[in-house]
Amino acid sequence: MSKKPRQRKTAPASAEQVLAEKALELSIAAPQVVAHRVTRMLTAGHAPSDEDREEFLTMGSEKVVAFSESWAAMCMAAMTMQAQAAQSLLDLPLSHPHALPGAMDTAMRSHAQGLTKMLDAGITPVHAKAVSNAKRLGRRKP
Repeated sequence: MSKKPRQRKTAPASAEQVLAEKALELSIAAPQVVAHRVTRMLTAGHAPSDEDREEFLTMGSEKVVAFSESWAAMCMAAMTMQAQAAQSLLDLPLSHPHALPGAMDTAMRSHAQGLTKMLDAGITPVHAKAVSNAKRLGRRKP
């Protein structure tokens, strides 16, 4: 009888790992999209086809939409983070000074997690658009 190899259970990715993966994917997808579109512009010359014109218009409008979504998501995350920071100040055990260092550590850890969430909220719309464009444009025949 042959034994099946054990499958290791992997821990779910941390928020920092997910953010790093998105940043890496974005750093790969964005240059691919730029290279494809610049090549397409150069190939089209002074008389682009209707399909080229549509792609060039889409290229500008999708950036505005993605970055608007990004800024809105980051603003919402920042406001949430500020409210949580204010609440953590109110929750400090000022009447028990010996508990203050632990409470401060907890507050700082919460703030760091909030920053990661804010960055993730900001990169998600741009990442989604760049990766989907890289896939779509990669399938297109020049």
